[in-house]
Amino acid sequence: MPKSTKAKVLIVDDEESILETLTGILEDEGHEVITASSGEKALMLFNESPPDLVLMDVWMPGMDGIETLKSIKEKSRDACVIMISGHSNIDTAVHAIKLGAYDFMEKPLSLEKVTLIVRRALEKQGLEKENIALKTSISRQWEIIGKTPGIIALTDKIQKAAISQGRVIIFGESGTGKELVARALHNASDRENNNFIEVNCAAIPHELIESELFGHEKGSFTGAFESKKGKFELADEGTLFLDEIGDMSLATQAKLLRVIETQEFQRVGGSRKIKVDVRIIAATNKDLEDEIKKATFREDLFFRLNVIPILVPPLRERKDDIPLLVEHFLNIFAQQYGQKTKKMSKATLEALVNYDWPGNVRELKNIIERFVIMNPSDVIDIKEIPSFRGIKTDYSSFKTLREAREQFEKDFILKRLQENNWNVSKTAEELEIERSNLHRKMKSLGIETP
Repeated sequence: MPKSTKAKVLIVDDEESILETLTGILEDEGHEVITASSGEKALMLFNESPPDLVLMDVWMPGMDGIETLKSIKEKSRDACVIMISGHSNIDTAVHAIKLGAYDFMEKPLSLEKVTLIVRRALEKQGLEKENIALKTSISRQWEIIGKTPGIIALTDKIQKAAISQGRVIIFGESGTGKELVARALHNASDRENNNFIEVNCAAIPHELIESELFGHEKGSFTGAFESKKGKFELADEGTLFLDEIGDMSLATQAKLLRVIETQEFQRVGGSRKIKVDVRIIAATNKDLEDEIKKATFREDLFFRLNVIPILVPPLRERKDDIPLLVEHFLNIFAQQYGQKTKKMSKATLEALVNYDWPGNVRELKNIIERFVIMNPSDVIDIKEIPSFRGIKTDYSSFKTLREAREQFEKDFILKRLQENNWNVSKTAEELEIERSNLHRKMKSLGIETP
């Protein structure tokens, strides 16, 4: 039998012989053991340094095991406690389990029984910790990062919309994070414990989208070798996210409209009506009102879906969030690739902030991932990333000529410094200015050598 995970174990019993016996058994298994002869002492030790596992006698003078169990569970709901009793009493055992005890052992204790139950308890606790860590990791991937006014307004709107059952359309350029908004709406709603099902309407061929949404019966078309549930059935009592809905065919739009109105549909090739309770969230990077004028999107479907419109701002309109996003992605990818978290040099971060990001947050995320993978050093410097030096600034976005000129000078000097490996003298010579003048210009423009 494999040995269990090494752990810190607290043994609580007023009998010295039991403490010695259990200590010997558990130390032989490689565990760190601390002991207490009373409930009061156990609580003091638990508060000082919570153990991974508690083995505790029920019958003790003063605060008994049941009362101590209650107090431990009040302090830490996830605490793993195994109760021990020398008096066989089913009611006491049931009561302890209801209070949150993992298991109940009767004296006299056997070596095999103690090691088996302790091993199982620690394995269960380990799985629970892994599950929590996994959920935390997943939730971090879908976290909306930012403190700019646009993001604060966005998160406020999400919270207000989430508690309703109203249909939502999320508008925004490609890569702005529309799926993050959809998941945030689902996670903040009363449907959060049910399925979140995503359909990318642009990625599925028109001839297959109906089957994908509504399912099909066996033999309903060539290749339908078995019956299949559609996304609507899978999303029952949950959320269906229709991404890039502006690319859905008019024929499918008509069928979608009927399902929205009735919450009923039939599988392709089927005759049985299937009723569902689904909240629909749609997203698009297209101007649907313009698509309506072109007769490529149904106006009645637009009105049905557009109960709560939410606009996700592009990254160029929230540049103050870029340092926060960079830090977030650096942490995410460090964990994903098992690396120490890297840092950005000031020059690199400055270049990232000054870039206009036509691909929005998705482009930033991809570039940070590339930086993490391809850069061996702990500090990512732009001079080591030639593929990033060609970033262009939209000077027409500046309000005044002075601002545009200053930004151009900064970009121009920064690029030449990078090309010359930050050799100021060589750069000054190429620019045909005095070295001291270049230093003054760098200082006035906020250019710092790495």
